[in-house]
Amino acid sequence: MHEFSPNEREQALEARLVELEMRVSFQEQALAEMSEALADARMQGSRNADLLRHLLDDLGKVRTALYADAADEPPPPHY
Repeated sequence: MHEFSPNEREQALEARLVELEMRVSFQEQALAEMSEALADARMQGSRNADLLRHLLDDLGKVRTALYADAADEPPPPHY
């Protein structure tokens, strides 16, 4: 087995440290991108929920108008 000299050992440790720092940097960047994407998705989900709520309200009004009992309505003004 090959023994490293103190200088070689320091260089190897330095190379490992640089590689680990690069990995952490890339992971931090990926995490920030995913966090931003999640925030965008949540905002879009909230907008979709609001839109769906309005559409359901409108649908309820249309159904009420379509299925309303004609006897419940007052007679036209010419009667």
